[in-house]
Parts: sequence; structure tokens; C-alpha cells
Amino acid sequence: MNQLIKKILVASTAALMAVTFATTTNAASVHTATATTIHTQTKRTYNYAKKMLIKNRTGLSGKTSAIFSKKAYPDTGASSGYSDFLLGLKGNHYRFTTKQRTLLRKNLVIKRNTPAASLANAVMAVSAMGMNAKKYKPYHQKHGINLVARLYRARISNQTASSQAQVLIAVSMSSKFKRPSNAKFSKTSLSSRLVNAQLTNSGWTYNNAQGTKDADTTSMVLTALSRSGSSSNHVRSSIQSGQKFLFSISQPNGAFGYTFNGKTTANANSTAEAIIALANDSTTQKYVNTTPIKANQTATPLLAMLTYVNRSGSIKHATSQLYGVGQVNLAIAAYKAAVKHQSVYGIN
Repeated sequence: MNQLIKKILVASTAALMAVTFATTTNAASVHTATATTIHTQTKRTYNYAKKMLIKNRTGLSGKTSAIFSKKAYPDTGASSGYSDFLLGLKGNHYRFTTKQRTLLRKNLVIKRNTPAASLANAVMAVSAMGMNAKKYKPYHQKHGINLVARLYRARISNQTASSQAQVLIAVSMSSKFKRPSNAKFSKTSLSSRLVNAQLTNSGWTYNNAQGTKDADTTSMVLTALSRSGSSSNHVRSSIQSGQKFLFSISQPNGAFGYTFNGKTTANANSTAEAIIALANDSTTQKYVNTTPIKANQTATPLLAMLTYVNRSGSIKHATSQLYGVGQVNLAIAAYKAAVKHQSVYGIN
């Protein structure tokens, strides 16, 4: 989640709407999302996402912009949040058309000085649409670009923890993503960098501010460290303490939010990020929709997140439907993949 969205969320006072669809209650008295609820809400937000992509719009009502446009986004060619949006569609078995792949190829901007975070998004988006990130061909260009090698050779020391987490997730998507010569980092060194950035409260934040409770960045880093495949005791210890911190800031209704000046604003995006983190570690998958994180928890994170899905498929209180719909779909896909002992970030 970017800083602008966080600021808007902090200012928001909208309360989470009451749960109005089917739930079940387990032995620990926590309400879980039933298969019917998951199917109904997934269908709504998935169909909304499909329409967004077909129209190439960041939403279907209100003030929207193009998802892909060199003119609107000269540095990237795509709106912020586009990679999660595409991964969410892929994870729910969407079949991208040649026309949609061409739309990305015509607009995606890759420069020699493209920063690591933008390259990571490109790797994830290209891979999500079924293209080879190691041989990506921009529209009307004869020679391909190895986005993975270019990412490995990008500077990461000046990137935020959330950006570094994105990079680690991207290079960990496939065993075929080999580290090239002259790489500026390895998965091991990047994992260590993230471990060293862990705050005294055991979480992470986008600006490394001590005392800040940032569920979004913490979740992203936990996902990245889990996906890195590191067997280091140092990394595993960091993950475990980070998970305890994430558990500590979960809300009684199962949601997560961004905390500023002591106030937590629960929202769909923060909850989605937490679900993705929980789903990508075999030891915490049960907390997505089976086992309560805390004794006083009334609903699971999955059920809490699904309450934000409107009948239209849009996401309540989302500052951007590209972020809202994209991350909710991605979280649903992460949960479904975890049930099959897979990861939503894994590609063949």
C-alpha cells in the first residue's frame, strides 16, 4: 500500500459494515467464511475485475483512469497496483487474451534506470499474464528484455522495506529465475537486509519509523521472507517474531489496518495483505479461515475481508478499486492456493 493510500485510510472514520452473509462458528466461537460466502463474494469481485481489465479502467464508476497508459504514467506505463491486480486475476484462473497482453506490451515502460520496485512489478505482471519475464518483448521490438536479470542488477539499497519485499517476491516466483553475473544482490543477501530492517516491535514499516504499527509492510515482508525459501535460523526467527507482531495488531473482528497516532483504521487492503502473508507460510495458514488468532476474536481475517465486497464487486472504502479489487482477489487466490499447498506467487 502506498503512502497516499495510507494517509487517506488514516483520515477515514468509516466503520466495518456488519456481516450479513452465511458464516459458520467453530469450536473456539470464531465465525468463519463458508464455502457459499467465499464463492459468492469471489464471483462478485472477480467479475468486477474482469470488467475493469476489459475497459482498461481503474474502476467502473466515479473518477477513474486507465490501468495501462504511457501518457498517464510516463515512468511505468501502468497505474500503481497493476501487478497485484493481474496476479489476482491469474490466481482465480482468468485467461488473458492476446489483446490484453498486447495492451500491456504497448504501454509498459522499461528504461535503463527503471527502479527495482518498478522492475519487480513488471516481472510479476508479465509472469501473471503468461509471458516469459526473461524474454519479454515490448510491442514492435525485435529483441527481448530479460526483466529478471535487469531486476537483479538494479540498485536496492535506496528502496523502502516494502519495495525490497516486492523485489524478493518477484525473484522468488520461479526456480528458473536465476541470479545473473554482476547481480547487486542475492535472495540470501536481500533476506538478510530485510531481517536487519526489522523494528524493535518486531514489525516493519515503509519508512523504518520505530514504534509505528504497519500491518501492510509487515505482511509484505513476511510474505517475501517466506517465499525466499531461506533455511537460515536468523530468517526463520525473524519471521516468527514478525508473525507474533502481526497477530498482536489484529482486530477482534478479524480485520487488519494501518495504525497512526494510536488509532487503527481497519480496511480491506491491510486485511488482504495479512491474509497473503498468513497463506504463504504453512505454520500460519490455519489463521486465514479456521483458527482464531486471539482468544477474543469473533471472525476470521477471510470473513472480515469479504465483508468489504459490495454487491457490485467493488470494495467498500477503497481509495482505488485497482488496489481494492486487486488485493482482495489476490488474497482469495492466496488462500485457495494454500489449501492446495501451493503459492499464488508460484509460476511454472
